[in-house]
Parts: sequence; structure tokens; C-alpha cells
Amino acid sequence: MKKILLASAALIALTGAASAADLAARPYTKAPVAVASVYNWTGFYLGLVGGGAWEDSGSPRMEGGFVGGTAGYNWQTGNVVFGVEADGAWADVNASATALGITATSKTDALGTVRGRIGYAVNQVLFYGTGGYAWIDNKITLSALGVSVSDSKWHSGWTVGAGVEAFIAPQWSIKGEYLYRSLGGETYFSGTLPTGTLNLHTVQFGVNYHFNGPIVAKY
Repeated sequence: MKKILLASAALIALTGAASAADLAARPYTKAPVAVASVYNWTGFYLGLVGGGAWEDSGSPRMEGGFVGGTAGYNWQTGNVVFGVEADGAWADVNASATALGITATSKTDALGTVRGRIGYAVNQVLFYGTGGYAWIDNKITLSALGVSVSDSKWHSGWTVGAGVEAFIAPQWSIKGEYLYRSLGGETYFSGTLPTGTLNLHTVQFGVNYHFNGPIVAKY
């Protein structure tokens, strides 16, 4: 019986020593570090934009759509983001009226803005206000008895609005914004047809490519 107990004790001791040696020989490996994307809004971006526009008042009221491009640059400090942005778009925003056999058509063929932006970023989502310079290229056409005459004018003014933009991929974001545009009046046909201020509401959506992308931070 003593021989059996001694043999068992020796076997246990040898097994423990082997296990300890194995643990001592095995290299220590740190657990993998978690990686999270922290979105940095600083940098240059290009994008596409499109939407709809309608006149603030008037009968008939001008309305229609537009599509074009955007370019901008952001600076971020903490959660605050400052930026400048310019956009230009081809447009088909128009209205027509007929009186005394004469049809008058007003059509905006192009529109755009140059604006400042300031907003608050919550990681990949940016809430912002915006305002600045606005312009449109507008044409008035008068038609009667199969004869038409047209004149085009550039209207300048201001715009103000707000929007939200969000990253949907490391370098891609989408946005939606509302702009109110107030354009000064112009005189068409060599001073014979003056127009008043043209006020437009626009809702537009866009997708932007950011050349910097997010900062990838380790926690």
C-alpha cells in the first residue's frame, strides 16, 4: 500500500513540474487592442447635390428642380466645425402666365451659393447652420403670334439655412439641408420690364467624398 501511495505522489509531482515548465516556456500575449473610428471633419471635400426649389409667393409661382456639384473645406476644433462651401447647379425652375395673347415665361437655368458653415459634430454626425451669397441665372421669354423674344439676367442676393450631414463610410457622407434664397430684382429687355425681389425656398440632398477620412484611434 505504501508503495502505491509513494508512486502516486511521485506521478503527481512530475505532472505538476511539467505543467509549470510548460507555462514558463509559453510566451505572454497581450489581448488585442480595441480600435474605434473617431471621425475628423477637417479637410477638403467634393460632392454632388440636387433638390427642389419653389418661389416664396407669386401667381403663378416658380418651381422646379436642380442638380449640380459641391466643393468645400472644414476646420474642426473640439466638437465645433467651421467651413466654407460653394455649389452650382443646372436648374429647371419656371412659371408661365398668359394675358392679352402674350405668354410670359420666367425660367431659372442655373443657381448656386458661396456660404460659410458652422456646426456641432457628434462623432460622425454634424448639425450646422449656413449662410452667404446666392445667385441665379434667369431668363424671361415673351411669346405672341408665334414670335418669341428672350432676355437673361444674373440675379444676386443672400441665403441662410440649416442642415445635417453624416458619415456613412470612412470617407463618404450624406447631407440634407434647407436654404432660403433672396435674389435682388433686375430689369429685362433694355429697361422695359423690371422685376421685384425673387425669394426661393430650396430643399437639397447631397453626397460628399472627404479626402482626409476619419482618424482611427485606439482605446
